Amino acid sequence: MTEDVHLLKPKRLGIDTHAESVVFLRRDSLICRSEGLTSHNRLLLTCGGRQAMATLYQVEAGFLARNEVGLSDATWGLLAPADKESVRIAHAPLVDSMGLVRRRIFGQPLADGDFHAIIADIVAGRYSAIETTAFVTACAANPLGLDEVMALTRAMVRNGDQLHWGKPIVADKHSIGGLPGNRTTPIIVAICAALGLTIPKTSSRAITSPAGTADTMEVLAPVALDEQKLRAVVDQEGGCIAWGGAVTLSPADDILIRIERALDLDSEGQMIASILSKKIAAGVTHLVVDLPVGPTAKIRDMESARKLEQGLLSVAGNFGISLRVLGGDGRQPIGRGSSCLSMSFAFAAVFTLGFCNSAKPFSRMSPRVGSAFRTCSTIPGNEVTSLPSGCPLA
Repeated sequence: MTEDVHLLKPKRLGIDTHAESVVFLRRDSLICRSEGLTSHNRLLLTCGGRQAMATLYQVEAGFLARNEVGLSDATWGLLAPADKESVRIAHAPLVDSMGLVRRRIFGQPLADGDFHAIIADIVAGRYSAIETTAFVTACAANPLGLDEVMALTRAMVRNGDQLHWGKPIVADKHSIGGLPGNRTTPIIVAICAALGLTIPKTSSRAITSPAGTADTMEVLAPVALDEQKLRAVVDQEGGCIAWGGAVTLSPADDILIRIERALDLDSEGQMIASILSKKIAAGVTHLVVDLPVGPTAKIRDMESARKLEQGLLSVAGNFGISLRVLGGDGRQPIGRGSSCLSMSFAFAAVFTLGFCNSAKPFSRMSPRVGSAFRTCSTIPGNEVTSLPSGCPLA
C-alpha cells in the first residue's frame, strides 16, 4: 500500500504564535521533499472538514517524526483534531486580492469592491502576517483618499457581525488616545448609563501605548464578552465596557491593529476606518470623539487635528452617525497616576461615589464629554464642537 505523504499525524507543540496560524514540518519529510516546500510557504490544512491556512516553518530531525505535522496553538484551535484524526496538507491557493495590494503599493487608488476582496481574505485567514503588513503599509505610505476610507470602513463592517438595539439613540465615546493615564471612559459610561442612555462601549486593545481602555478595564472586570453576555449587561445596566475583539464586530480591525502595533503605526485613514467600523457594527447612532492635541500625543498639531476631524465627520455622516469631536490639551498626562492600583481606586470611587480626590482631573473632563452626548442626541444630522483654535501647544 502506497503511503499518502500529504496525510500526517497532528502534534500540538504548545507554541503560542498569538493569532497567526503556523505549521511545522521536518525539512527531510517526504512531503517537503516531494512538494519542494520551504519555510514561509503558505499551506492549506484540512482535518475532518475544518480548514486553516498556515505559514510553514521547517525543523530538523528530532523535533518531529517524519509522519507528523506540528501545529501552533492558533492552528490547533482552528483544526481541533480529534483523536486519531489526520491532517491533509496541500499548497494554499493563490490569493487574488494580493494583486490589489500591489496596485496600492504603487500608488493606485482602490475601489469599494477591491477593499471588500482584501478585507474578506484577511478575515478568512488567507493573508500571512507579511501580506497583511504589506496592506497596512501601502495604506499608510500613500494616504487613503476620502472615498477609499469610506470603502475600507464599509468593507470592515460587512465582513463581520452587526448589532441592532432597536433604539433611536445608542451612544458611544472614543478617545484618539496616545496620552498616559487617560482613563475617562469608565466615568463617562457610568454617567451616560445613569442618565438613561444606551451606551454599549466596545474598546480596542492598545495600539501605540502600553494599555488601552479594554486592557485597563480588565484589571477590574472581564471584558471579553461575547454578544450574548454583552447584550445581557447592556439590558441590565444600560451600558458596558467590553473588548471589541471578543465579538465579531469588524474582525478585520483587530487583525490590522496587531500589525499596526508591531509597526508603531496608526495612519489617519486607517484610524478613521478602525474607529467608525467598530461603532457602525455596534449599532451606534451618536458618537463623541475625544481628540487630545499635543507634542507627544497621536495628533501633534491643530492642522492634523482639524483634518482628522473633517475625515471623521465625513465618514460618520455617510453612515448616518451623529458625531461630535472635542479637542483637548494633550501636553501632559491625564489623571494623577497610571499604575493599575491607583486607577483601580479611582474606578471604584467612580462606581460607588462618583468622585474622589484621585479622580478630580477625570471629573472635570468626564461631565463635559457626557454632556456632549445629551446635546448631540437632540441635534439631527452631524454636528461638531469645533476644535479650539487657541489650543496651546508646547
